[in-house]
This record gives sequence, structure tokens and C-alpha cells, in this order.
Amino acid sequence: MKTRRQFLSQSAMLTAGALLSSFDATASPTQPNITFPANPRDRLAVASYPFRDFILPAEGLNASASPAAPKMELTEFAAHVKSRFNINKIEPWSSHFRSLEPKYLDDLHAALDKARSAVVNIAFDGQHSFYAADRAERERAVADNKRWIDAAAALDSPSIRTHIASADNQPPDLGRCADTLLRIVEYAATRNVVIHLENDDGVTEDPEFLVTLIEKVNSPWLRGLPDFGNSLTFAMSNNRRQPKKGPMCRWIWRMFSLSSRRRDSGATFRWSTTTPAILTRKPRS
Repeated sequence: MKTRRQFLSQSAMLTAGALLSSFDATASPTQPNITFPANPRDRLAVASYPFRDFILPAEGLNASASPAAPKMELTEFAAHVKSRFNINKIEPWSSHFRSLEPKYLDDLHAALDKARSAVVNIAFDGQHSFYAADRAERERAVADNKRWIDAAAALDSPSIRTHIASADNQPPDLGRCADTLLRIVEYAATRNVVIHLENDDGVTEDPEFLVTLIEKVNSPWLRGLPDFGNSLTFAMSNNRRQPKKGPMCRWIWRMFSLSSRRRDSGATFRWSTTTPAILTRKPRS
């Protein structure tokens, strides 16, 4: 039986969704809006997560590759992607950020501009639980997400992917999750940033639970980012059926995840594509 680590090492993580250049300048404060790229290549982006052995981690984290492996800073990643893959959009992983201080974000923005690239989503792995019984823990989760929403706005990223962290190994509580997420989503709307939920954890982010959660929050600023490889991996690892992701696809805003592999380089990357029909999806009234 393959472990999640083995599966990820053998597969390339590709995110497919409508990876656009930016929000429409006339985006409504009540509904996110994007310009669908006419050029198919402009719908692609490369994530930094699969390159985690080759990108210097944030301060205080240990690199997973050997010390001899070549490393680059996140500020160099966009130029590398443009040179290596001829793709001008990236999805940086939160652990690759050295800081969220304005100076660092300004430098990263300048590097993106120099590479003629853009951030289309930030994959944020928060450590504080949305559904912890301890209210202070939930407050920390809100505060952390607000910081990354601000970072996304500073980098002109139209969205972040947040994470539902476990609370004392307890299954997620729908009510507390929804209450916490609603506060985060309401703040995100003021910054024109969409919040994505992805099925990264087989317990706290089960696709069927995520659909129920998204429907309960009922906001156009909260969307699903289904990862088709993750659910398959969890099912194989735990010898159970693969959760249905069809209902989650109804809540796609611009991204979903598939798997692929470049045999010539062994590179792994995420890409995004969507359809105009998906963009018209609205929450129930």
C-alpha cells in the first residue's frame, strides 16, 4: 500500500482551475469576478510545494532535501518557472515565505514583476483549529488567516487556500468551523480575496464534509478546490472507498487539482483551468 509521501513523490501535483491574470478591476464587493484567459497556457500555474526540496523553507523550518541539493529563494521561483516551463503564474506555499513583513512582500512583488509573473493563489497551511473548543484557539485561527489574506492582497493574489487544522485529534465540528470561517470569509471579501478549501486532510477536510461546510457558510467568497489525487491516496492508505468529489466540484471557483509527471525532468507542478460556466456558480439565496 502506498503512503501519501510515496504517492506524492511519484506524482506531479497539478492544480487545474481558472488561473487568470488578476481580478477584474471592476470586481463587485459582493461577488468575486475574474477575467477568463483566452490563451490556454495563461490558465496554468506552477506550485512551489512540489519543489519543496529545492526552495529554502521559511525561517525555523528544516529543509527536507539533503544539504547538497541546490536551493532557491521564493523570490527566485517565478523566474525559474518562467525559464523552465514558460509559465508565468505561480502558487506559493506558505512555508516558503521568509516573512509577511511589508518589505519582504514588496521584494517578492518586485521579483514577480521582473519575471512578468503573478501569484494566482497562496497555499496557506494554518496550524490553529477552526473548531477547537477553546475560543482563544479559534481566535488565533482567524488572526492567522487575516494575515495571509492581507499578504494575498499585497501580492495581487485573488485567493488563498486555507487549512482546517485538527483539534486534539477530534473530528471537525461543523458549527464551530462554519462560525470561524464566516468571520474569515467576511474579512476576505473586504480585500477581494477568495478563500479555498481543499481536501488535503482525510479527516478534517473530507470532500463531503467540505461541501456541507461551504453550503452552511453560504458565501460567494468561500469555494472548493477539489484535489482528485488526495482523496484517492487517503482511500488507498486506509482501505476504504474514495469519497465523492462531484458535489465539491459545484463549488469550484477557479482551481482544482490533478496529477501528472514530467519524465524528462522529474518535475512536479500544479496547474489550473476552469470553465466559464463554473464561474457563474452562486450560493443559495
